[in-house]
Amino acid sequence: MQRHKRKSNDRSAVTAPFMLVLAVSVGLAACDPVSEPPSPAAESAVVYEGARLIVGDGSAPIENAVFTVEDGRFVDVGAAGAVAVSADATRVDLSGMTVMPAIVDAHTHMSTTRDALIGDLQRRAYFGVGAAISMGSDGPETPLEIRAELIPDAARFRSAGLGITAPEPGRRAVHWVTTEAEARQAIRDEAARAVDLIKIWVDDRDGQYEQLSPEIYAAIIEEAHANGLRAAAHIFDLEDGKGLLRAGIDVFAHGVRDRDIDEEFLDLVAGRPDVVVIPNLPSRGVPTDLGWLAGTMPDDELQALQATEADPEAQEFFGVQARNLARLSNAGMTIAFGTDGNTPWEPHVEMEDMVAAGMTPADVIVAATRNAADVLGLIDMGTIEPGKSADFVVLEANPLDDITNTRRIASVYLRGDEVDREGLRSRLLN
Repeated sequence: MQRHKRKSNDRSAVTAPFMLVLAVSVGLAACDPVSEPPSPAAESAVVYEGARLIVGDGSAPIENAVFTVEDGRFVDVGAAGAVAVSADATRVDLSGMTVMPAIVDAHTHMSTTRDALIGDLQRRAYFGVGAAISMGSDGPETPLEIRAELIPDAARFRSAGLGITAPEPGRRAVHWVTTEAEARQAIRDEAARAVDLIKIWVDDRDGQYEQLSPEIYAAIIEEAHANGLRAAAHIFDLEDGKGLLRAGIDVFAHGVRDRDIDEEFLDLVAGRPDVVVIPNLPSRGVPTDLGWLAGTMPDDELQALQATEADPEAQEFFGVQARNLARLSNAGMTIAFGTDGNTPWEPHVEMEDMVAAGMTPADVIVAATRNAADVLGLIDMGTIEPGKSADFVVLEANPLDDITNTRRIASVYLRGDEVDREGLRSRLLN
């Protein structure tokens, strides 16, 4: 199958004015998610009552839930009557609402200067994203120290540093390697930066380049593991996916895209139960209603985004990846979540596409919360349970009924503090 190229109006290629302004963590102690301090603004207990609560682990939602937040963390979580409430606690009535964990995006490519990167993280927070990892495009100029900072109204940041591939003149400059020795040195260089994940590309880009050989990518994976890092691979072809599974890859940063997977691939996956796939589905090639973005960008920009027509080629391309995702999900493979580009509202479209591919809304929410947090090494995120960071989204409707209800955001809380969504909107549009 010929690779389908996204059109200029496809969702990951769009940059509207609102948008302009993965992983065992081996960071320094300051970057260790366990050691991150709670929000200093949270000084006393706040009790949230009455909402339907989606924990994020696939369990049944808790109806009429009560949860307590103190010092930026969840303290008690349960059904009404099962959680003791202090008489002097501040109480917040969420009756009629649904609460879910903040979204985690395990595959993005964000800005590499401090102010722009903080802007990226704040825009994500506006749309309910609590953390994101930049997957392989962060050179020496990127302020990786932001990982240790708790920036108000901003998602947390993680980085795969600078990725590794065979030489690709004309494309982004990453580590271009042609020998095992160069590949191993690239790993050591990134490990010295305390990156959170290693990213490699195994793709000939439609026959334009010589791609990483099995010998080189096996050396990369081995060296990554020797340095306490997991490796994530961009792939396109089924056969490369098989080779990477045999070589010990930990994360697929894309699913197989050239054809339907076969039984051999499924057998290899079954033998590697810890491997994760981040599907990063392409455009479905059908008109999309983006009316829910009204007010976040100028009307003419929104109208341009919505001026899409049916694209049979895109539909076929989506169909291959959708069938592959459904088969892997049904086979029990761990599915995580990512969007690939730098479009902050894209997670809500990706979740809809994952349901269109055959996953249930409940499974998609697990992929976009707990499983994605695991990829980033953020063990204190991804679910709503005692001891975890109080990162959650309050929704006006139930996404278990309709996944597009994740777009009906009433409020977002990160580390126990409510995100100033109105302030972000007005500042980023002006």
